[in-house]
Amino acid sequence: MKFRDQLSLGVLLCAAASPVPAWSQQTSQPMPGMPMGSTPGKQMDSVPGMKMDSMSGMQKDSMPDTKKDSMPDMQKHSMPGMQMDSMPGMTMGPMQGGQPPANARAPDYSEGTQRSHLGGMEMADDMLFGRILVDRLEWSRDRHATSARTESEAWYGGDIDKVWFKLDAERRGGRLDSARTELLWNRNVAAFWSTQLGARHDTGGGPARDWLAAGIQGLAPYRFETEATAYVGRAGSLAARFNVKYELLFTPRLILEPELAANMYSRADRERGLGAGLSDTSAALTLRYEVTRQFAPYLGLEWTRRFHQTADLAQSEGRQTSATALRFGVRLWY
Repeated sequence: MKFRDQLSLGVLLCAAASPVPAWSQQTSQPMPGMPMGSTPGKQMDSVPGMKMDSMSGMQKDSMPDTKKDSMPDMQKHSMPGMQMDSMPGMTMGPMQGGQPPANARAPDYSEGTQRSHLGGMEMADDMLFGRILVDRLEWSRDRHATSARTESEAWYGGDIDKVWFKLDAERRGGRLDSARTELLWNRNVAAFWSTQLGARHDTGGGPARDWLAAGIQGLAPYRFETEATAYVGRAGSLAARFNVKYELLFTPRLILEPELAANMYSRADRERGLGAGLSDTSAALTLRYEVTRQFAPYLGLEWTRRFHQTADLAQSEGRQTSATALRFGVRLWY
C-alpha cells in the first residue's frame, strides 16, 4: 500500500473513533412539541406557547392593514404636486413655473461685474486694438531720376469690425507724382478674409479724383497675401486694383518677398495720364532682415511697365513706359 493511501486510511479511522461533541448531541435532539423533520417557523402552531392565536400583539387580525387603498399618506390621488393623472405633458410643479424678476440676471451675464483690462490677458471679442504699419519707406533709383515712396496702413477696431486707412504716395523729380489715400470699413467675414467698403482719394499728377471703394483682402491658400478692390468714380467710371505677395523665409529673420500689382480703368483720364484697359503693372522682389519684428531694413528690385493708352500718353509727355529701379528702405510697425 502506498503512503498516500495509508495516510487517508489513518484519517478515516481517527474520525470514526472520535466522540461526538456535546453541542452536536444537544442540537440533534428534537425540540419538545416539534416533530422530527419539521422546521422551526414552518409549523408554529405545534410549538407550545407559540401559537398564532395566542401571540399578544402579533395576531394576524390585530395587525394594521397594509393595503395601498388603506394608506392615506401614500395614495396617488392625495400627493400634491405629484399627481400622476394630472401630468399629461410632464407639466412642472408650481415651484418650477413663473417668470424671473426683471433684474434677476444682467443681459450680458456679467452679474454687475465691471470689465477691466489685464495686460496680455484680453479675451473678450469686443476688445479694441490698433496698429500702424509702414510697409515701405524707401528710396529708389532708376536711369532717369531718384524717387521716395511710402506705402503705409493703419487700423483700429475689434475682431470683427475695424476702421482701415491706406496710403501709397510717391515723390519723383522734386514733386508729388502720385498719391492714393483710402479710408475703409473692414469687416471680417471668414477666417483670414475680410471685406472693405469706403472711399478713395487720388492726388498728384493732375486734378484730384474721388472714388467709392469695395474690395476683399486676406490670406489665400499657400499663404499668399491677396488684395482685390473695385472702384466707382465720376460719371460711372470704374477702376480695379489687384495686389498679391508672398513671404519666403530663409531664416526666421531673413525674408524674401516677391510682390505683383496691377491697375485697370474703364475710361481714359488724360488729365491724369491714364488710359482705358490695363494701365500699369509692377513686379518687385524684396529681401529684408528683421532686426526686430518692428524694425526691418530691406533691399529690393522693382520693375514697372505701362500698357496701351497709358503708355501712349506717357510717350507723348516724354515719360518712360517701363523702368527698373533699385530700392532700399525700412519696414516699421507699431
